[in-house]
Amino acid sequence: MARPLFIVFEGIDGSGTTTQSQMLASHVAQLGYPVVHTREPGGTPLAERIRRLVLDRGSEDVHHLAELLLYAASRAQHVGEVIAPSLQAGTPVICDRYVASTLAYQGYGRQLDLQVVLQVNAIAAGGCLPDATVYLDLPVAAAIARRRTRGLPEDRLEAAGAAFQERVLAGYRQLVAQDPDTTVVLDGGIGRIDLAQMIRQELTQRWPRFPFSM
Repeated sequence: MARPLFIVFEGIDGSGTTTQSQMLASHVAQLGYPVVHTREPGGTPLAERIRRLVLDRGSEDVHHLAELLLYAASRAQHVGEVIAPSLQAGTPVICDRYVASTLAYQGYGRQLDLQVVLQVNAIAAGGCLPDATVYLDLPVAAAIARRRTRGLPEDRLEAAGAAFQERVLAGYRQLVAQDPDTTVVLDGGIGRIDLAQMIRQELTQRWPRFPFSM
């Protein structure tokens, strides 16, 4: 029996995860399959309210541990309400960020204890892990320049500074090195059309019946 795939996009702010996850979801829909495209933090009404709490620069200063737990609460709601039910119903899920973001941003970026972050992630995800993570690698300077061209105000994490982003980037690269089997690593600096095609090729090579495993 065909099993729907759970695909996650990861990378530092400005690497293109939102654009490429949207493009992949559109491709799946064009193939004639139902698909859930979602994001973290967010994806449900409650999780979106939490998103505003942790990303809004106008919010009061959020303690790093509180930030971790807010992300975990958002994820638990997201998994329970959207991701797990969709997969159980046979619908592929494409998500803009997931557990690796918490390790990269709160673990490496905020420098919280990685074992604590892993434990919190495990509780929040409840065993619901991606089949593949598409990691878009991009230097911090290039990502900052790309974000500036958008002309949008920075959120709390984007405004945390280049040193923070460098720690996040280093964290992502360590995570990729630790899990090469389920990670697709691509250059986030490639043009979006060519990059989208490369992502589809990589996933179809792994799963000829993409977006299903068989």
